[in-house]
Amino acid sequence: MKPERTIQYCFAGFLALCFFLLVILLVYKPIPEANKSTIDIVIGALAGSFVTIISYYFGSSKGSADKTDAINKQIENEKP
Repeated sequence: MKPERTIQYCFAGFLALCFFLLVILLVYKPIPEANKSTIDIVIGALAGSFVTIISYYFGSSKGSADKTDAINKQIENEKP
């Protein structure tokens, strides 16, 4: 696996983990009234990031990236 892919996978996993941990915390812990708007912003940002991750890894973008990698690998193998 390429190093830049490893970083990409780790970052995506970290964001997904943060999203799920925050959701679990919100189920079990009450939010102080003074922090509600800040928590709403954080939840929105993490939810948007989570949707982007899911869209990339399970959508057509990942397939396109894999196809491009396969084509580049084949081109490198054909070079004399």
